[in-house]
Amino acid sequence: MTRTMTASITFEDGWYIAQCLEVDIVSQGETETLALENLKEALELYFEPPTATLTPRIVPVEIVLGAA
Repeated sequence: MTRTMTASITFEDGWYIAQCLEVDIVSQGETETLALENLKEALELYFEPPTATLTPRIVPVEIVLGAA
């Protein structure tokens, strides 16, 4: 599946900073192109489905509401 995201690019302290506006992911590079390539890789890793190495335990958690 392909999805289009929007990036904001700024230049700070000698680095191009690329920030995705839809998801809070940021990357950087020495050029604008490298910053965008790094952001693309970071987004692909972010959206990669997790693979469990251990089976998680599912447990109930009780909380008290309105106790003030």
